[in-house]
Amino acid sequence: MQNKQTVFIIAGEVSGDVLGARIMEQMPDVRFVGIGGENMCAAGLKSLFPMGDLAVMGAVEVLAHARTLTRRIRETVNAILEIKPDVVVSIDAPGFVKSVIKQIRKLPAGQELIKNGLKFHHVVAPQVWAWRPGRAKKYARTFDKLYAFFDFEVPYFTKYGLDTVAVGHPIADGIIGKYDATKNKSDEKIITLVPGSRMSEVKRLLPIMRDMVDMLTRNGFLGYKFVIPTVETTVDYVRDQTSRWPVKPTLVPSNQRYDVYSKTYIAIVASGTVSAELAMMHVPTIVLYKMNPITTWLVRQMIRVKWVSLVNILLNRGVYPELLGPAARADSALDAFGQLTIPSVREKMIAELKSADTLWRRSNGAPATLIADGIRNK
Repeated sequence: MQNKQTVFIIAGEVSGDVLGARIMEQMPDVRFVGIGGENMCAAGLKSLFPMGDLAVMGAVEVLAHARTLTRRIRETVNAILEIKPDVVVSIDAPGFVKSVIKQIRKLPAGQELIKNGLKFHHVVAPQVWAWRPGRAKKYARTFDKLYAFFDFEVPYFTKYGLDTVAVGHPIADGIIGKYDATKNKSDEKIITLVPGSRMSEVKRLLPIMRDMVDMLTRNGFLGYKFVIPTVETTVDYVRDQTSRWPVKPTLVPSNQRYDVYSKTYIAIVASGTVSAELAMMHVPTIVLYKMNPITTWLVRQMIRVKWVSLVNILLNRGVYPELLGPAARADSALDAFGQLTIPSVREKMIAELKSADTLWRRSNGAPATLIADGIRNK
């Protein structure tokens, strides 16, 4: 009888946790160990430590959490050496994962595991077409297999010999055709606020959203219901902060977010996966992002594309308004909000979002299924 395959799986943020759970569900015959959040734990994973310890972004933010990250890297390396998995599957969190793999490759025990067949698979290709193209070569040196979302990403990595497979965007199969905000017939106008999944994001964007809500009500935009989908890594902070708002939003857990999005009139969100989810659901949206000034300066030196929202990048035009860095202000967001209340502006944006539907998915299977097949055939 063949031994049960063991997979050490790592997710570093909420979107990765959701995809990780779907991959696990596709592989009931596999033993999973590793690091994940509430979705992967619900699928049967006992996380080595809280996923929130990895949810750090930006040069300054990473430095501030260096001690915790160093400890978690060491713990992860030791766990892999002890468990001796067949495959290490990482979903995003590339900085953390690359540090783990680098240490494993240096250690005699790790070299022995690799000699005996240990493989490193990574999900989510870095956006080398947008900035730092040299990362493609480094990924080829680090990983044995890469699962990209889009066909156009594949050649950037295969030219360096990295086995790369396009699997489609993981959230598309669960959204397109199943959720569509334009089919909502309710008269209730829900304004959805998503300040991000990382604490650093939330601390910068939540005050802007608070000011915008206050300005909306003071400028005659009445009758709206404000809703914030929360994630486990920041829910306590969001609850504490919003309890002091003059107009208090309703907080809902992350697993109810699609129901909220499908009823949303306008969304104001952090740049990231949420903007892709909303684009697939055809929700008029304003994208905000604000980082530490030093991180912002570094990004501006390296960025090679005009946009940060994936739907804007795919369509190569500014469908979603983006208010980034110094432009991420309540007054600017209010101006963009006012535009999206104009029927002709809304209709044009929604038509653009619908035109992108075919770009999100592949015809040969769902991403989780394709990734699971790749892991089995490591």
